[in-house]
This record gives sequence, C-alpha cells and structure tokens, in this order.
Amino acid sequence: MSTSSGFCRDEFAGVRAAFDEHLDSGAELGASLCVTVDGDPVLDLWGGHADEAKTTPWGADTIVNVFSVTKTMTALCALLLVDRGELDVDERVAHYWPEFAANGKGDILIRHLLSHTSGVSGWDRPIELTDLYDTEAAAARLATQAPWWEPGSKSGYHALNYGHLIGEVVRRITGRSLGRFFADELAGPLGADFHIGTGPEHADRIATLIPPQLPEFDLATLDQDSVLIKTLTSPLLDLAATSTPAWRAAENGAVNGHGNARSVARVQSLIANGGELSGKRFLSPTTIELIFREQADGVDLAILTPLRFGIGYGLPRPQTFPHLPDGRVCWWAGYGGAMVVNDLDRRITFAYTMNRMAIGLIGSDRCDSYLKATFDAVGGAR
Repeated sequence: MSTSSGFCRDEFAGVRAAFDEHLDSGAELGASLCVTVDGDPVLDLWGGHADEAKTTPWGADTIVNVFSVTKTMTALCALLLVDRGELDVDERVAHYWPEFAANGKGDILIRHLLSHTSGVSGWDRPIELTDLYDTEAAAARLATQAPWWEPGSKSGYHALNYGHLIGEVVRRITGRSLGRFFADELAGPLGADFHIGTGPEHADRIATLIPPQLPEFDLATLDQDSVLIKTLTSPLLDLAATSTPAWRAAENGAVNGHGNARSVARVQSLIANGGELSGKRFLSPTTIELIFREQADGVDLAILTPLRFGIGYGLPRPQTFPHLPDGRVCWWAGYGGAMVVNDLDRRITFAYTMNRMAIGLIGSDRCDSYLKATFDAVGGAR
C-alpha cells in the first residue's frame, strides 16, 4: 500500500517510491509532487500532514506558501505582456514607470528586473516586513532609491522585492494589481489553484510551515553595507509572520504565492508545452526563447551562490545543481525546498511543494531525489 495519495503512471513509479520513502521516514511532514508531460499530469501525488501535530492530513486541495516559486508566476505575467506587445524587455523601466528613473536608475531595463541584475535588490533602511504589504507604497519607495551596484553587470537576487518591481510595471501597463492580473490571465483560465494574495476563505486548507533548524550565526559580524546584508535584512523575513492573514493577503509576487504542486505545474507547464495549453495559446515560441537569453552567470551578490539567470528564470548550471537535466531547461526554487523545473526539450514540468522546510534558499536533498527519479524515468538525467 502506497503512503502517498493520488496517481502515478507506471514509468514514474521510482518517483513515487522516493516520495513515499521520505513520507515514511518523517523527512517529509506533508508535501505534494506533480509531473506533467505535454501539459498533462503523469504523476500527481500528495501525502503526510498539513500541521506539525499531525492532526490534519495533507489533502488533494492543501496549499502552502511556496516562497520564491512565486517569482516564476510573476515572470510569466511579464512574459504575457511581452507576447501581447505591451512590454519590451529591452526597454527602460522608466518608460512604463517614470518615477523609477530617480537616483541614477534611468537606464535600467525591464530585463534587468526580470534577471535580478537591476542593482535594486531590496529597500534602503529603515524598512519593516509589514511595510511590504502595501505593494504600491513599497514600490514607490524602491523608485526613489539609487542602485546598489552597476545595473546589468551582475546578479543580486531580488529576494523580497521582485514582485514589487515587476508588479508595478504590470500595474502601470494594465491598471491591475499583479495578483489580479495573474488571477484573470493565468490562474483563472487554467483552472489553477494558485494565488498571489490569498484570502481568508482559503485559510483552513493552508499547510503550516515548519521552519528549518538554522545554525547559530551572528549577522552583525558581516559588512552591514554589503549587498547580501542589505538584501536579506532590509527587511528580514520573519517566518512566524508568514502564517498571518496580513502576510497571506498581500500581493507579494516574490515570496507569498500559495498553491500546491498540481497548480504550480499547471501554470508553469505553459512554458514546457511551448506556450499552448488546453487548446489556447498564451505565449509564442519567440517570447519563450527570451527566457534563455543569458543575463548573468556567476556568484550572486545577494546570496553568494553561483547562479545563471535568463529572463525571468534560472538556467541550468551543472556545477551548482547537477540534478537538472541538459538542454532547454528553466527553473526556480522557493526558500525551504519548493521547486519548479520546465524542460522544453522533453516537454516536462516538475513541481514540488512541502511544509517541512530544509536549510538553504535553493533546493533540498529531498527535492534532488525526486528530480533525479523523474529524469531517470525519461532518460534525461545527467
């Protein structure tokens, strides 16, 4: 009897076995896993518990905060506007958002925002986490700042403000907030249970996050004016705050999207499936190719990890993430371990969400085992 619920095609039995092993061992508290081929699920699994006390099973409709996997949804909103001719990745941000030109930012391009190379990876101090919930006001603050490094020269992960920057561009073009635009143009038409701004009506089915056991480290010993410190502490992400109604309701397109593996895979399979899903074309091949225009490759200034960015997504870097397949692949991960991978050559999307968070901003051993089993099943692993 399998530990997980859901379904799995026979050729992906190894993925289910890895998932069940982690559920049985307690490495996973609760999680969901979905793989699509040609836009259709071949594996849709969930299991474990939605709470630490193990009183609530993780169900078919359990959702969870997926942190930076949300950034892929925000990037997709921008790409939709590109496809419609309303946004140009090589145009200056100030063309759409004139106030953004202040303090030496007049030449920052849309692709710099989408690839974490804008020089604006966080807020000038002082700033509190609750200040981010008013997305328009928080975006206005970013518009007044000077960049922290030469725009376009290197990446510095836009950890908490990616959605504020791109969301404000979306708002200037469409008149709609990022969360509303995403719901209207992507989640709604695709029937995807993913939310940027999650209302109280969903509270009963949101899994409780279990923070990772982080080693003791005194941030005060580091250079307080470094891009790393300014990005990650201005403001500092307080995991306790992520369970509050105010956090959930805010339309923070960097870190507070709520969904499950099924809904992540549903939306993101648009990319792996060549821009078309359920008989409707959302993106042209030309727009999708923009994702693979490399914008940065090297040690990221904000998280000190070697990363390679295209436009809107991370690109494979074998030295850093050996379990990603070769070829036209784009991906991103959420704090604690959630991940989505689009493999355009094999037309596969892999999505994983969970509530027992792992140490580190990107990936986890659990996720690696699922990824390896998935691409072993299709002959695409390294």
